[in-house]
Amino acid sequence: MLIKALPVGPLQVNCFIVGCSKTREAMVVDPGDDGQKILDLLRQEKLLLKTVVNTHGHFDHIGANRLLVEATGAELLIHEKDVPLMANAIQHAALYGLNTTASPPPSRTLAGGDRFWVGELEVSVLHTPGHSPGGICLLVGGHLFSGDSLFAGSVGRTDLPGGDHDTLIDGVRKQLLVLPEETRVHPGHGPDTTIGEEKRSNPFVGFD
Repeated sequence: MLIKALPVGPLQVNCFIVGCSKTREAMVVDPGDDGQKILDLLRQEKLLLKTVVNTHGHFDHIGANRLLVEATGAELLIHEKDVPLMANAIQHAALYGLNTTASPPPSRTLAGGDRFWVGELEVSVLHTPGHSPGGICLLVGGHLFSGDSLFAGSVGRTDLPGGDHDTLIDGVRKQLLVLPEETRVHPGHGPDTTIGEEKRSNPFVGFD
């Protein structure tokens, strides 16, 4: 598996390219902006983009959806409960004095427990609502792409419409912190971490 991280947009969202080393098929997670940079990196790595996934529908995570989908024909996936957020992304961005590009509708929607393939890589969908109603994480082997559900030493904000703190904490504890401690966590913002480190030291969700 090949993983490339690219911070994009004014809010420095971590966009991830996840490629199958054997088939060279790839998935892009959270292309929030800077679509041409993402396409350039895909070409540099000789990867064929098959799937774009949004871990949730907030404007800072979806801004390059249209460019990537139109340039490559990739399918676009998001949890069904965050389709309304995706549709309202331009208005949401304007509240912060920012701009984004309207996303096309998803090719299909996801739900917790779903699985799909990127080349020979199996991707499992974990529904972790709380930051948004349809927030998801993606588990690929020993790597977790946690969106804005779990960060190094923190969790996603829950004061936005559709957010709920108790729901987020419950989902993180029951679905993420039960993963093997060596699982590498790639969050939507900030540095990587591990499940073990968050269990030991995250003041929001860590266990004693």
